[in-house]
Amino acid sequence: MQIVFKQIYLSDLYYKQTSDKKHRFQPEVIKKYVKVVNILKNAKGVEDLFPFNSLNYEKLSGDKAGQESVRVTDKYRLEFRTERSDGDVIVTICNILELSNHYQ
Repeated sequence: MQIVFKQIYLSDLYYKQTSDKKHRFQPEVIKKYVKVVNILKNAKGVEDLFPFNSLNYEKLSGDKAGQESVRVTDKYRLEFRTERSDGDVIVTICNILELSNHYQ
């Protein structure tokens, strides 16, 4: 899959493995974020994510309909959109979000 980042800080988090003052993440979260993005990058489609039980892949609903998510850690999830273009799957990474206590 081809990876596109919706926001600059998400790209910096992946390529530079640093976060700005507004978006601070612990080094372990950054390390796992990079690992999850690499899994997405190497997958041929979302079906390739199903064997990774720790990712907890799901399609989102409600105000986030059209987005999908995978877990980075127990406390963070990565939200993204997928679309097909010329036979290739393009993943647009939208957000890394801290989960509230409701989900834990």
